[in-house]
Amino acid sequence: MQLDEQMKCWNHAAVKVLDIRRIVMEAGAQLSSYTLPANGFIYTIRGSAVLQLDGQTYKAERFYMLHGAKGSSLDIQTNEDFEYILLYYRAFLAFPSYRKKWLLAQPEVAPFSLQYGFAPSSPLGLLRYLDELEGAWIQSGSLDLLHTKSLFYQFIHEMMVQLAEQEIKTELADPVKQTLRYIQNHYREQVTLDFLAEQFNYSSRHLSMQFKRQTGYSPIDYLIQTRIAKARNLLLRSDATLSEIAAEVGYSDVYYFSRIFKKHVGISPIQYQRKMREEARTEDRPLVISESSIGRRWKSGYIDYENHYQYIDGGSTPMKRRKTSSSMIMVALLSITMLLAACSSGTATTPAAGEGTGASSNNSSTAVSSDTGSQTNKDNETRTVSTVKGDVVVPANPKRVVVLYLQGDVVALGIKPIATSEVFNGAAYKSELEGVNSLGTWFEPNPEAVIDLDPDLIIVPSEETYTLLKDIAPTVYIPYEKMTTEERLQSIASIFGKEQEAETLINNLNSKVEESKQTLADAGILDKMVSIVEGGLKGMVVVESKQYGRGSQALYEYLGMKAPEVVQKKIDVVSEAGGSNLSMEVLPEYIGDYVFRSVYEGADNLTDDPIWSSIPAVKEGRLIEIDFDFFYYSDIYSINKQIDFVVEKLLAAPRAQ
Repeated sequence: MQLDEQMKCWNHAAVKVLDIRRIVMEAGAQLSSYTLPANGFIYTIRGSAVLQLDGQTYKAERFYMLHGAKGSSLDIQTNEDFEYILLYYRAFLAFPSYRKKWLLAQPEVAPFSLQYGFAPSSPLGLLRYLDELEGAWIQSGSLDLLHTKSLFYQFIHEMMVQLAEQEIKTELADPVKQTLRYIQNHYREQVTLDFLAEQFNYSSRHLSMQFKRQTGYSPIDYLIQTRIAKARNLLLRSDATLSEIAAEVGYSDVYYFSRIFKKHVGISPIQYQRKMREEARTEDRPLVISESSIGRRWKSGYIDYENHYQYIDGGSTPMKRRKTSSSMIMVALLSITMLLAACSSGTATTPAAGEGTGASSNNSSTAVSSDTGSQTNKDNETRTVSTVKGDVVVPANPKRVVVLYLQGDVVALGIKPIATSEVFNGAAYKSELEGVNSLGTWFEPNPEAVIDLDPDLIIVPSEETYTLLKDIAPTVYIPYEKMTTEERLQSIASIFGKEQEAETLINNLNSKVEESKQTLADAGILDKMVSIVEGGLKGMVVVESKQYGRGSQALYEYLGMKAPEVVQKKIDVVSEAGGSNLSMEVLPEYIGDYVFRSVYEGADNLTDDPIWSSIPAVKEGRLIEIDFDFFYYSDIYSINKQIDFVVEKLLAAPRAQ
């Protein structure tokens, strides 16, 4: 971006001063990897230091001006006592016509994101404005804040004059480098594409495109790989538990961490640890243990918008190598596919569900099914659906439906989408989605993969996914966490004109519930206390709400069974997902006549734990293990199957006295 273009931006800008502060650093002090939370000016007043902004070095003597974009990484190494003023601001193009013109001309460039440093020709003029800005900012009254904004414009004008006089070279901050650096430093934290885009003042779409163009990966796939690389290293170099490792690399759910690990490495974390340590002992090759390169042995399983990379020296090199080899493989596969197609006799085949391949399919098996059989006469009709985002016009007979997370309710209504978010292998409706494209985790789908599928209807479960996908096709946002199972089903049914089918499903569920309650009552079980737990040797989570999942809806909401009093008090008042982390020592107080434990691959074996084994429900055989996958979902399809499972297991367990 040229300086005159930046001046035009300032002429169309609305600004807000966010903070101004004066900072003194002692000789020898350092500031390392500080991320600028907003666009900012750094103006040195006295002393000298070496400043680095996104790796670019500036030698700052007295009266030196440096500008950095939001998200830039700042390092300071002082040579003597060093004082500077730091001014943060936010600016945006205020007039829609100019903003649109800017986006059309250079959509991948964020305004006000220039990086530059220079020694002003008239340093005291700039200092005068900054001093006055600081004084007005400290006063913080309404008039003072207005004065601050006025002074800021004058400061910008003076600085632009001096920049033009000296013909200072400016450069754009590289959002890809900034993103790489941020992920390397913050992979333990919750990171999303929208957050990264906001952090570096870019749109999500353009940041993703730029990142993928340079690295061959989406930002989220890069993040995943960073976490997995760190996890591999911890598995080999430490005796930390899976829960501890998962938390260290940014996953609060150890089960989800295990699944992600297996998907990318090919085997579970425990199997990987055992295999690699065995190889190290057998072959006496300590270098095997230290291997953690992203560029080797990585298994690119799917498009995953789950929000990774590792610490690197010249980081993207191994990724580029991988991209090249992947391209060669794709060329080979394409050649084979074309050869097979040429030799075939015209028989249509159903594509397998690529784990996030994002490949579109026109095969008729992925079209929305219809109970009426009158699709051909309705192809051009539409339906208006009222949503929390306003009315949405959708096709009356959609054929290419993409649904995130809510696929169980969609399947229950007799609809087969062309793509969904990732479905756990043990989900009750897994087999119903055979051949359907997977788009990765539900909360961060890949927009490019969705675009490639050319959907005519999208159903999403969150504000974030709605914002991400709403411009691709008619998109309906279902705030599922604020709805009962029945309300959610009815809302989804209204999109497809299947209200009657939804009513039938609800009536059938209610009938099953009544029959099941009667069966349990006849067996003397319905009035017994039940507990639901998840965890291992280091502690347990005890479920304390009907909305937690892990069978809480089937047991506490539909079957109406009760928990021990200490737990039931919370269930009666908690309206959101809730649970308590308890040590093994106090756990027995929270266990009822029957205990359901959510288990998953890699879960701790509690057989030899004396406290666990002494709990009456465990000791007397009334422990029922439930599969995490199967009990994760709360749609009407899954709830039906979960009730069947619960009743069957309760009847089969020894009777509580």
